[in-house]
Amino acid sequence: MYRSKTYRVRPDSEVLEDIRKAADYYNRIGQLPEKIFLCDGDALGAPMESLERSLKLIAELFPDVKRVGVYATAENMLEKTEEELKRLSELGLKIAYLGLESGCDKVLHLTVKGNTAQEMIEASIKLMNAGIELSVIAMLGLGGQKFTTSHVEETAKVLSAISPNYLSFLTTIPVPGTPYHRMVERGFEMLTVKELLGEMRDILNKASFSRRVLFRTNHVSNMYPIGGTLPDDQEEIVNLLENWYEEAPVGTYPPKPAHM
Repeated sequence: MYRSKTYRVRPDSEVLEDIRKAADYYNRIGQLPEKIFLCDGDALGAPMESLERSLKLIAELFPDVKRVGVYATAENMLEKTEEELKRLSELGLKIAYLGLESGCDKVLHLTVKGNTAQEMIEASIKLMNAGIELSVIAMLGLGGQKFTTSHVEETAKVLSAISPNYLSFLTTIPVPGTPYHRMVERGFEMLTVKELLGEMRDILNKASFSRRVLFRTNHVSNMYPIGGTLPDDQEEIVNLLENWYEEAPVGTYPPKPAHM
């Protein structure tokens, strides 16, 4: 998503001005938000001082806000101390979104993720211990035919070790112009709709969660939206996925959503 952009931390003056403008707008329309998201793709990588200033101003100008969220990587979760993460939580940062993608190191290397599965686990536990909720995203079909077995096995292990507060699955789609599309053009074997359902079923069947996890697959890339709370609804969801798997046609591939 962000490969065409060079990562940089915007000056505090710009960010704080954006927050003030947003507050002016919402005050004019008389509808203050309860949730705010700090953009863009890796906001937790900003310096601690910058995040503190932003969160303090949000608390001042948006008194109704109950939760501030960010995208995060294992790298920047590990870079910050647990005390720093606790401080951010105290200032209103209540949820971070982590693109786990896969628990298989070979798949993570293939997709140039930049972190190992063990680093994902350590970072996630550190973040949640600091009082920040974690939403984890895993990618169905990311390892293709070659790595599907290890992708399922290792992703289930990592999800079990993390037991995030929220879990969602996205389907890997070969959008033209992306590295994944070029891999497919060079012979990377995608999974069929039936096989993607099998991956989701098997990951959930193998995973074991130590806390209640809110589960959703309502992203536009998914053909089969489903949701529930794990582990309470886990068996029911696995059985439903098995039924869909049995009914799914053989040899068909997921269509690319029109607006992707």
